[in-house]
Amino acid sequence: MKNMLNFKNFSAEELMEILELALDMKKYPEKYADSLKGKKLYTLFEKTSTRTFLSFTTGITELGGTYFNQLWKDSNFVLGEPVSEIKYVCRNVDIIMARLVKNETVELFGDNVTVPFINGCDSTYHPCQIMADMLTVLEKFGTLDIDMMYVGAKNNVFNSLVEFFAKMKKGTFYGLTPLVNKTACGDDFYESAKATGHYVELDPSMSMEEARSYADKMQVIYTDTWVDMEFFNDPAYKQQKEETLAKMMPYQINDEFLAGSKAIVFHDMPIHAGFEISESVERAHMETILDEAENRRHAEKAVMYYLLKKC
Repeated sequence: MKNMLNFKNFSAEELMEILELALDMKKYPEKYADSLKGKKLYTLFEKTSTRTFLSFTTGITELGGTYFNQLWKDSNFVLGEPVSEIKYVCRNVDIIMARLVKNETVELFGDNVTVPFINGCDSTYHPCQIMADMLTVLEKFGTLDIDMMYVGAKNNVFNSLVEFFAKMKKGTFYGLTPLVNKTACGDDFYESAKATGHYVELDPSMSMEEARSYADKMQVIYTDTWVDMEFFNDPAYKQQKEETLAKMMPYQINDEFLAGSKAIVFHDMPIHAGFEISESVERAHMETILDEAENRRHAEKAVMYYLLKKC
């Protein structure tokens, strides 16, 4: 049995196998229509969601399985001893996906499940998003050997991108991250990734002119929200949000930043247009962003199939 908490316990060959499976599933869905017939997926949400809920539930259904959804706040995970709750859920289903706030909770699930477990997003990693991103890269470029530049907050999406490029040893990932969120990836995480030569950490104090010179050489420019989605409209977070936005506005992906670049723009959504990305760039690259979002379903179908059938 294997879990997908992040990419640590997957080889480059295994991740490539999942991506190739996702490509085949997307191209020939009828081949896989009954491949997970009778399998039951339990989805658990501590965080809000659109893409994670819809992609996993439609995905398991398209493979012939069923799903059972529960909100964390409506479950006894908020009341009881969590390990016994985890083990009880495993008695009833074949696979679990949870979208949780803390990485520690994801690790707790990983240590105690008796069926495959998928991290649908936590404070430190977002592996399924990156599998969808890389599926999109393969579709657009036919290879993973590309240059990608991320501009924004050092967060869960960023960490999983760093981890993926370092693991695959294909292409180069450039990170320009003036804002650093608190995560639990470990002190040597970024240094180990740098040592592979496939992750380059850009100096956040560089001029925007220099940053744009990097952007000119990229195939993909990636951005993400600067403020975690659960805090964006929270009045208690108002002052910190305003300080963050003031700090980050010079790093907006806009027409000026992309003036010399032929790169396509990725955004994992939800989008805060006018902040991390301008409305004009959002409109110009919306089809690519929606391709990326749709590919959550296909990538996650492949992950579920792989964990249930191949491990």
